[in-house]
Amino acid sequence: MTQVQALTYAVRFRLVARYLSQIALILAALQLVPVVVSLWYAEYDLTLAYALVVGALLVAGLPSVFWPAREDVQSNEALVITALAFALTPVITCYPMVRSGLPTEDALFEAVSAVTTTGLTTLTSVERLPRTFLFARSWMQWYGGLGIVVLSVAVLFTHGMLARRLVASETPIENLVTTTKIHARRMLAVYAVLTAAAMALVLMTGTGAFAGLTHVLSAVSTGGFSSLNANLAGFESWLSRGTLMVAAFCGALALPLYYQAYREGVGKLISDPEVRGLVLAAIIASFLLALTFAATNRDDGLGHALVIGFSAQTGTGFTSLPVSELTPSSKAALLAPMVIGGSIGSTAGGIKIWRLLFVLGMIRLAIHRASMPRHAVPETRVWGRRVEEADLQRALMVAGLFALVIFSSWLVFVAFGHDPLDALFEVVSATATVGLSTGISASTLDPLLKLVLCADMLLGRLEVFAFLILIYPPTWIGKRTEVS
Repeated sequence: MTQVQALTYAVRFRLVARYLSQIALILAALQLVPVVVSLWYAEYDLTLAYALVVGALLVAGLPSVFWPAREDVQSNEALVITALAFALTPVITCYPMVRSGLPTEDALFEAVSAVTTTGLTTLTSVERLPRTFLFARSWMQWYGGLGIVVLSVAVLFTHGMLARRLVASETPIENLVTTTKIHARRMLAVYAVLTAAAMALVLMTGTGAFAGLTHVLSAVSTGGFSSLNANLAGFESWLSRGTLMVAAFCGALALPLYYQAYREGVGKLISDPEVRGLVLAAIIASFLLALTFAATNRDDGLGHALVIGFSAQTGTGFTSLPVSELTPSSKAALLAPMVIGGSIGSTAGGIKIWRLLFVLGMIRLAIHRASMPRHAVPETRVWGRRVEEADLQRALMVAGLFALVIFSSWLVFVAFGHDPLDALFEVVSATATVGLSTGISASTLDPLLKLVLCADMLLGRLEVFAFLILIYPPTWIGKRTEVS
C-alpha cells in the first residue's frame, strides 16, 4: 500500500445520510411554493401531488434533527453529498410533472433539465400545460441555479468545515474573510436582489406577471425554460427580450462579485477580468452569428444574433429563433460560446470564462518568460491573480473531462443515426447546461438517448468531478475514519 492509499478514507454512510436528510428539509420547504401556486390557479390535482412530495421529503428529513452533527467532514463526503443531492432531486420532484400529463421518462428529463438549469425540453407545446407545471420548472431552475447545497448552507448548516467543503464542492470559493455560512447567505441575498430587480424591469416593459415571473426565474438562473411555445419570439417587444437577456448576463457573472462591488464600488465590477472577458466573448459570438445571418439576407439578423449569441455565451438557452432553422455555419458558431460559458461562481455552465482567460494568460506568461534573462524570476500572476499549480491542473482537468463527456455522448448519438453537427450541438448544449436545441430533444427521442442527455446535464452541472467521486469504488469501499 502506498502512502497516498494509506491516507485515503471511504465515506461514512451515516454522515452522508444525515446531511442528505437535512437537504431534504430544504427541498420540502422549496416545494411549498408550487403548492401555493397550484392553490392560486385552482389546480388541485397538482396541490395534492406537491403535498405528497413535501410529505415524503419531511419523512426523509426529520430524522436528521435527532442525529448528532459532525465537524470532521471529508472532501469526498462533501462531493458525494452534492452529487447525490442533484441526482436525487429530479427523481423526487418529477412526480407532480407526471401528474401534469407527461410520460414518466419525459417528466424525469424535464426535472433534470430544470434542476441543472439547462432548459432542454422534450415538449413541443407548453402553453397547454398547467400553470403550476410551468412555474415549477422555472422555480426549480431558480433554486438549482443558486444550488441546493448553497441554500442548505445558508439556512441550515452551522458547522464551518462542512459548510466550506459543501459550498466549495459546488461553487469554488477562495480567500474567505468570513464564515462560509455568511458567504452563502450573501450569495442568496445577491441572487434574490437580482431576481427582484429583473422582475421589476421586465414588468415595466409591459410583460404580463406570469410570463414575466417564469422567464425572470429562468433568466437569472441562466436556465432558459420558457412558458411560451415560441420562447422569446413570443414577446413582440425587443425591449422585453433584451431586458431578459440583461438579466441572464447578470446571472452569468460571479455572485460574490456583486457583494464586493456593493462594498468597494461599481469599479470593482467593471475592472474584473472575467466581466470584461464575458462581455467580449458574448460580443464576438454575436458578431460571428450576425455574419452567418447576413449571408442569408435576414433583415432582423442583428437582433436575433445578439439574443442568441448572448444566450449561448451565458448558458441561458433563450432563443428568438428556432435553432433547427439555423444554417450549419450558425450552429457551428455557437459551439465555442456554449462550451466556454460564464463566470466561476455564477449560475452559468460551461468550463467557465476564467479558465479560458487563465490558459490565455499562461500562454502570455510563457512568451514573456522566453524574452527574459535566464536568471530572472518573473512573478507568477495571471490577470492580477497569483498562479498556483493546482489552478492549472484543475483547469486542464475540467476541460479534459468536458471534452471526454461530449465526445463519448456524441458517438452514441451518431451511432443512432443523428446528423453529426446537430448531435454535437445537442450534446454540447446539454453538457454545458445551455438548453439550446436543434430539435433532437423531443418526446420521440429514444429513451437511451434521453438518459444520455440527462447524464450530460448532471455531469456538466457539477463539472464531472463530483460524479467521478460518486462512482469511484474506494469512495464507498475501504477503511473509514470511524465505524459509521
